[in-house]
Amino acid sequence: MEGICVRSEILPLKKVLLHRPGRELLNLTPDRLPEMLFDDIPYLKVAQQEHDAFAAALRNSGAEVVYLEDIMTEVLDLHPELVEPFLYQWLEEGNIRTRRWQDKLYNYLTENFHGKTLVEKTMEGITLKEMGGASNYSLEDMIAPPDDLIVPPMPNLYFTRDPFASVGNGIFLNRMHFPTRRRETIYAAYIFNYHPAFKGIVPRYYDRNNHASIEGGDILNLSEETVAIGISERTSPDAIETVAFNLFRSPTSRVKRVLAFDIPSSRAFMHLDTVFTQVDVDKYTVHPGILGPLTVYEITLNKRKPNELRIKRIDSKLEKILEKYTGVDGVKLIRCGGDDMITAAREQWNDGSNTLCVAPGKIIVYQRNEVTNDILRSEGLEVIEIPSAELSRGRGGPRCMSMPLWRE
Repeated sequence: MEGICVRSEILPLKKVLLHRPGRELLNLTPDRLPEMLFDDIPYLKVAQQEHDAFAAALRNSGAEVVYLEDIMTEVLDLHPELVEPFLYQWLEEGNIRTRRWQDKLYNYLTENFHGKTLVEKTMEGITLKEMGGASNYSLEDMIAPPDDLIVPPMPNLYFTRDPFASVGNGIFLNRMHFPTRRRETIYAAYIFNYHPAFKGIVPRYYDRNNHASIEGGDILNLSEETVAIGISERTSPDAIETVAFNLFRSPTSRVKRVLAFDIPSSRAFMHLDTVFTQVDVDKYTVHPGILGPLTVYEITLNKRKPNELRIKRIDSKLEKILEKYTGVDGVKLIRCGGDDMITAAREQWNDGSNTLCVAPGKIIVYQRNEVTNDILRSEGLEVIEIPSAELSRGRGGPRCMSMPLWRE
């Protein structure tokens, strides 16, 4: 399977991109947690075991699992001339702007790391201690502690959903909201520009160099003609208008409308898929906390003025909106935590609503959300539980940790 084909949230998943958590988690320290968007430090050994269980569940469900670090390594192996521009771009975007430091770090990387270990090292980051101190280079380095980070790690990389989004046969190559995550999209840029499975055959409906932020956790393929996008803490209305224009006017896109879901801007509700996911043809998980304040806007192309968008507020119940735009009668919303708001808040915090559908009615969830999982089973869904004591510390669930590349 070459290229991208994702026109649904529920059709059988055939190929999916993951990133196995690596040593980037070892460069998390308590004082850096807010900057790195973590609330706690995962125990790497157990996080990797849990992630391996997730990958096994995907394979057992019929999906081919590919890893970000492996595909990026293939790009550099096939095109060794890209190593230098890739590393200098990585350094520049890692705020290494002084040429002598760039050269020193480039030499350090190319002399000590090769192939996959080089790719993984860029994800891990570089500390001052590794360089044997750097007191000869600047006053700032003389006063910095030896464990200071020269280039920060990218601990959020195991949430592969966010740096880009698969939509139809194309992608959004996203501009991430927080500076700590923006470098993550470098890998996708090289992969889609140079990997033989994607080069020249994957349309791009958004680019990482655009000014407005958008992230993959806010993007849901409700059908081949309708995409839902969350207006959230991390996705701006400006970006949604831009991708809507690009989708509507591209000959490679079948999307005719975008539904913009205005969700509360908060850490708990960081993306649309943390509060709302599709689990079957007629069933969706939902956090009850969004049902009150949720507002939806329909965005289409203005047929009379093709350079303008037509934006219409939809005042209706969420079930009716979904029935109208998916053509399915009797849509049911399954509440995370049921009717108990304390349970709902606790299990939503641990991504009880962030399910990954691998086939209609068959979903992967975190084991820890027992109340929600029992409710899902009572609704006739096949629930595959994976361990999550450490993975959940990053505030993301099975959907966050996966980027579908191909669905039937």
